[in-house]
Amino acid sequence: MLGRHLRILVVDDEESLRDIVSEVLTEDGHNVTTASSGEQAINLFQKDPFPIVITDIRMAGISGLDLLAHIKKTNPSTQVVIMTSNASLDTALGALRDGAFDYLIKPFDSLEAISKVVNSAVDKLSVSAESNVIIEKLQGYNKELQQVNKELKEKSVRDGLTGLFNHKYFKEVLTNELQRSSRHNRVFSLVFLDVDYFKKLNDSHGHQAGDHVLTKMGRILRSQSRKSDVAARYGGEEFVMLLPEMNKTESAAFAEKLRLKIENYDFGMRDKKGERKPVTISLGVATFPEDAKDPDELVKKADHALYQAKQAGRNQVK
Repeated sequence: MLGRHLRILVVDDEESLRDIVSEVLTEDGHNVTTASSGEQAINLFQKDPFPIVITDIRMAGISGLDLLAHIKKTNPSTQVVIMTSNASLDTALGALRDGAFDYLIKPFDSLEAISKVVNSAVDKLSVSAESNVIIEKLQGYNKELQQVNKELKEKSVRDGLTGLFNHKYFKEVLTNELQRSSRHNRVFSLVFLDVDYFKKLNDSHGHQAGDHVLTKMGRILRSQSRKSDVAARYGGEEFVMLLPEMNKTESAAFAEKLRLKIENYDFGMRDKKGERKPVTISLGVATFPEDAKDPDELVKKADHALYQAKQAGRNQVK
């Protein structure tokens, strides 16, 4: 919180007036610096801006109005008090419109007027400082809320076990990709894959081992994906990959590379002799618009190709 005793710059080309104002404010506990011209005031202000400046309006060279304009341009939060005579009251009122906080009429009716106007300026600075703290806190809360919302949104589209996108999100992306590809006359492919003999794996090694395989599968699919690809858990031990800009030949080659990657990966499964038991997958490929022009039909074609791969003996691409 802003303290009550501040650094104050007093600017006037009359030494006697500077001394009077400086003395009053020093007795009030403020740290007062004086300047005999607008030029000197600007130099002092540029080195270390003051929260409060009290300046005469009429000075040789740079006037109080010029000084006000400079201060408000470089440090808008500084409170500027204008000192003027009755004869220049209209000019002082103009200064208020230009951003001055208040004005003092010379000669002063009482020295208390100086303290009073400065105390008001301090109050305004304190309120502004407190408002800034509140704003910063609110901005912090808003960033935290945005982060929480981002994380919640991310979780809502992710499968909890594998970290891949979930079935619901995949369906949304498939619809969008089909519309995009149709509009721009582009191709894309779906690769459906299923872990071979997964029930037997669960029965012989336990469900934790099965979950371990699915989790590792998710990591492998992510590692093999381009930024534009979408890998999702379709359900159970079945996965799907959406491959934008890939035709049937390219996606079949991708699927075969993925099949070999999985077959050669050590999932930690061992037989009774302690030798590695490979985990394999069967894969089915379908391409838009060659195989289907409708999202549901394209899914059916890819799923049917996967069924054919399993019927043909598993661990292969159809």
